[in-house]
Amino acid sequence: MIALPIILILLLLIGVPIAISLAGASAVMVMFDDFLTFSTLYEAFFIFISKYTLIAIPFFIYAGFLMEKTGLVRGLFNFADALVGWVPGGFAYATLLSAVMFGAISGSSTAMAAAMSVIAYPEMVKRGYPKWMAAGVIASAGGIALLIPPSITLILFGVITEISIVDLFFAGVVPGMMLAMSDAIIIVCVSVFIVKLPAGTFSWSNVGTAFVEALPALLLPVLVLGGLYGGIFTPTEAGAAAACYALFYGVFFKGKTFIKELIPVTRRTMNLTGIVFFLLGCVGIFQFFLANMGWPQEMASWVSGLGLSKHAFLFALMGTLLLLSMWLTGVAILVLTVPIYFPVALALGVDPVHLGILTALCIEIGSVIPPVGLNLFAVSGVTKLPVTQVIRGSFPFCISDTVVLIIVLMFPMLALWLPGKLITSHF
Repeated sequence: MIALPIILILLLLIGVPIAISLAGASAVMVMFDDFLTFSTLYEAFFIFISKYTLIAIPFFIYAGFLMEKTGLVRGLFNFADALVGWVPGGFAYATLLSAVMFGAISGSSTAMAAAMSVIAYPEMVKRGYPKWMAAGVIASAGGIALLIPPSITLILFGVITEISIVDLFFAGVVPGMMLAMSDAIIIVCVSVFIVKLPAGTFSWSNVGTAFVEALPALLLPVLVLGGLYGGIFTPTEAGAAAACYALFYGVFFKGKTFIKELIPVTRRTMNLTGIVFFLLGCVGIFQFFLANMGWPQEMASWVSGLGLSKHAFLFALMGTLLLLSMWLTGVAILVLTVPIYFPVALALGVDPVHLGILTALCIEIGSVIPPVGLNLFAVSGVTKLPVTQVIRGSFPFCISDTVVLIIVLMFPMLALWLPGKLITSHF
């Protein structure tokens, strides 16, 4: 049994891509198993990616890309700026508020960070924000999309573990709001005590004008989340509704300019979807092989024998995930670790929905932890600012987000209260 992780680690160390390493390690083991064939792995690949819920991923990716091209994201940002841009550090709050609203549509952290880098960064610098602060706010705000439903991270966790994605969506609301509030506190501290940004002016007319401009964008999360939580949509249908809404808005209100962008946007969506689904298929192979070997059950039995308390296990697991986030992307962490630690956590009595939210929080923090944090490079690439400056600006937010992680770990009801109050359907 020990041969499988050894082969996997060796493949990763020599630079083999994660997906191929997962499938390759399983394929090598098949050669020494008289009861399995390579066709079994082929079947495991396609059985795993044929799950209906996974179709939500390309839909939400497509909706996020379409929102960039239609100007809906800019409308959200202008409205947020009109609401809170007048207070000290208000433009940073506007970026944060836009992240929450955009996260309620696209569920993509890196897409959010890239979009805000184009829209918010130049204006923040123009208004006197230090470049490191502007970049740090954008990189950290992008991570909120990992918790605010619909979250692609939570969809993947639900598919891998076969627990209710709708329950995960509900559970992500309160921790997502806590992340936004903790980031807002950091912005207050930096704006008032370090950078000392001046206050602006508030105008009801500006709010009204911005609201009218942002109304089409504001209706999109109402459609998606209202339909999802009202029991009208499944997560997959909610993703399709979001993509269709953005598509029709672009065609009817932006015309030929938008239509010219459809092929490049569709190509980006297909490329990213292909990468994600190939990785997931290889996860299916690896997961099938683990189950066939009985490894999860043996691991669960071994950890249970150590006498660890539930909280001790969770603290150790969260520390491990944060350490891994220094070297692996969020998706890689999910596919490599969830099939292993999930049955162990269940054996110790950890609520699976609570575990999903804790995992998403770790991945959210990991998106701004060097050297692999994708949001750091997304912001750096768009703004042309050195990554070290982005890290400097995002570091205080890492601290506050870690505090949120510990609070949610210690008080599971922060994640479980909302799913328990609402009637959900299980998909």
